[in-house]
Amino acid sequence: MASVSTSVRIEQQLAQRLERAAARLSRGKNWIVTRALEEYLAKVNKDDLAAEARRQSKLCARAERRGKGVGFPEEDIEEWR
Repeated sequence: MASVSTSVRIEQQLAQRLERAAARLSRGKNWIVTRALEEYLAKVNKDDLAAEARRQSKLCARAERRGKGVGFPEEDIEEWR
């Protein structure tokens, strides 16, 4: 996979911690930042999926309370596409 270069600004204390971790692990700073970003984005994605599941569950519960049985209003289903 091709890589691209980017730059970010971080606080000096965080940069020092990154330097120490890289030295301790015998890894490059890029390796650490890439792994941390992958883990963070995976968590964010899981959080987004969980939020969508909660939203859909609430819609279903409301439909059942309205006596419509299990199902979703067409306008809600349209959002999922």
